Amino acid sequence: MSKQGFAVRSLIALAVASAFPLQSAMATEVEAVAAQPAAAEEQAGQAVAATPVIKGDQLETVIVTAQRRAENIKDVPMSIASIKGDKLDVLTSGAADIRFLSSRSPSVSVESDYGRTFPRFYIRGLGNTDFDLNASQPVGLVVDDVVQENAMLKGFPVFDVDQVEVLRGPQGTLFGRNSPAGVIKFDSAKPVFKTEGYLTLGVGNYSAKTAEGMFNIPVSDTVALRFSGTSQHRDDRVHNTNPTANKGTQDFEGYGDNAFRLQALVQPTKDFSALFNYHERDYHGTATLFRANIIKKGTNDLVDGFDYGSYASDGINYQKLTTKGGSIRLKYNMDDITLHSITGYETLKFNSRADVDGGYGAVYAPPYGPGYIPFAVETADLLPNHKQFTQEFRAESNYKGPLQWIGGLFFFDENIQIDSIAFDTFSPGNPQVAPYSVQYQKAKSWAAFGTLNYTVNDQFKVRGGLRYTNDKKDFSASRIDYPAGSTSLTTATTDLHDTSHNLSWDLSGTYELTKDTNLFARVATGYRAPSMQGRLSALTDKPSKAGAEKALSYEAGIKQDLFDKRARLSASVFQYRVKDKQLTAGSGSVNMNQLINAEKVTGQGVELDLQANLGYGFSSTVGYSYNDTEIKDPSLFVQYCGNYGNNPTHLSGCTPTNAAGPFAGTSLINGNPLPRAPKNQLNFTLKYSTEIGNGEFYAYTDWTYRSSYNFFLYEAPEYKAKPLTEGGLRAGYKWGDGKYEVAAFGRNITDKRVILGAIDFDNLTGMLNEPRTWGATFKVNF
Repeated sequence: MSKQGFAVRSLIALAVASAFPLQSAMATEVEAVAAQPAAAEEQAGQAVAATPVIKGDQLETVIVTAQRRAENIKDVPMSIASIKGDKLDVLTSGAADIRFLSSRSPSVSVESDYGRTFPRFYIRGLGNTDFDLNASQPVGLVVDDVVQENAMLKGFPVFDVDQVEVLRGPQGTLFGRNSPAGVIKFDSAKPVFKTEGYLTLGVGNYSAKTAEGMFNIPVSDTVALRFSGTSQHRDDRVHNTNPTANKGTQDFEGYGDNAFRLQALVQPTKDFSALFNYHERDYHGTATLFRANIIKKGTNDLVDGFDYGSYASDGINYQKLTTKGGSIRLKYNMDDITLHSITGYETLKFNSRADVDGGYGAVYAPPYGPGYIPFAVETADLLPNHKQFTQEFRAESNYKGPLQWIGGLFFFDENIQIDSIAFDTFSPGNPQVAPYSVQYQKAKSWAAFGTLNYTVNDQFKVRGGLRYTNDKKDFSASRIDYPAGSTSLTTATTDLHDTSHNLSWDLSGTYELTKDTNLFARVATGYRAPSMQGRLSALTDKPSKAGAEKALSYEAGIKQDLFDKRARLSASVFQYRVKDKQLTAGSGSVNMNQLINAEKVTGQGVELDLQANLGYGFSSTVGYSYNDTEIKDPSLFVQYCGNYGNNPTHLSGCTPTNAAGPFAGTSLINGNPLPRAPKNQLNFTLKYSTEIGNGEFYAYTDWTYRSSYNFFLYEAPEYKAKPLTEGGLRAGYKWGDGKYEVAAFGRNITDKRVILGAIDFDNLTGMLNEPRTWGATFKVNF
């Protein structure tokens, strides 16, 4: 073994040993060790298929478009990561949805109370736990240069994707509103001027069946088409054991998820290109399974005798989602200036019904039993109308010289309707009609933005940017219900309006300490537009509004190539402050999904990414993040779950540990961390590949660990997540010059079962992580 090879191995061993003590968890680092120029910035919009030639075991250069230009990730002055290629294949094995990103990159979490729809993203602890269909998020999701505003758009299946980028920290200048925590970018593989394609078929436990394929064909010298799609199906895996459930849902957790994308690249000259994109999704399945009384009182343990495969329910459970959208991306090179136009349109329809109480029976509706609940809650949420239109015009310089610039305009227009139905409350005189509430919102926004990059000298570069945003929202909420003692429906309506303005900015610099080492520093601001919602529960309820939240962030770090580019290190420290943080908290004596602004939230931490080619067919990545968040508002309080009655045979609620609030059943939350914000996250991967016969054998293992976190704004032992370690494994064989591949995989291979989230009613209702899944795939490239 060479001294250099030994040094690389020693580096990785030291990193692993310091980050992971014996018996500790390991997880996947999602910063790619291989990348090609991003399609959005390639000449005339054409994807480059060839892989850069590398020297020996050197890591390939990672190209990203975080600053809306194609750049070496080492030169971008912010904390950023990317994933593509083999890693995407591994992490999405078994038809994993977009939540596969959770804990795969430092400071990133993804969860959902709606299953494979409505994913909620968190970066550096900043996110939004609200389940209202009008709830905004502080993490922006951008797919093929088009922002996906509504949460139901954010769960589109991941297939035929060229690269995923995770931009940590505020992105208010180039990506605008609703990105004070960061942005996650997905870039689909684009059409190329050659005939190629692939087909992947898979099977797995729970009768899972998957198919994914792509076919690319040049129609002429100037037109190329690319069609890609996926079909994912799984049978139900939880059976309803309630003997009285003959009219309810009998089995749960099965789904069918089909999606496709059709792209056309038109390139009549080397200076002009037009890329057309049309995509659809059709999803049906059961909503997230809420299970009553599965948390042991005073702990966060599962109750004795818990059985994953059975659940007693008296409700109906289903979920349906269809999305359709398209975009037109035009690019024109004018010698020293390049012009861009990006037009996007998205629409969706959503219908979800679930037994939210998580059990069966109630004090007024026997029978009592293991799923006993003090009251019944069964609701449905619908998005019958949704339309989103976006338009961006952008110009950028591409001439030689120390000064470069980008400038542009952005327009956003959204119209939505949300219906919420309470099936547990019927009128005695009209049992077929349930009370419901309706929300209408029209949101319009426009922005002007610009950035300057200046090369001071060969070692030092500075960047700065400004963005002005104007937001306008018109909102109306109605409750249609039965007044006391009446069998006739009555409507109560309230309107809200808001116009806001914001100026976001950022300033950053990169200093080349040596040829292999860059230092960077960045200060940036972010902005989340005012939010409104009115999921009203009674005729006397009123909708709520939270004003804009604004973030200020500082970060500094180092990006370094090591051992003749056989290893790469990226490390950063950061600190941020969010003023007027939007939260759902108590208003008066109860918490009825009231939006409020917390006075301030602070956060600080570190992030570490390390990857290396170890030689002899081995490669590895290690990642770590520490996030310390704190809510700072002495007057802020929320309602906690209560206890039901004094009957010792009845299961009761949680045991809050925060100081009591001003009303009975409330807690003060000043000093608490943000919910669903683990302090520590670790990730690790190890890959081995070698030639066998006329092909290549490979084995890839990935591990994640995250520490505990609070489910809600208040603290209670029942609602604190246990630390979670999950591992995956994929082994396969490629032959025929890579034309054929067969592989076996396993996700959550240790079958770890923990509670990931809860409903804080009186009945200790919880939701669990995915159980162990396994299967096999066959792929053919042509």
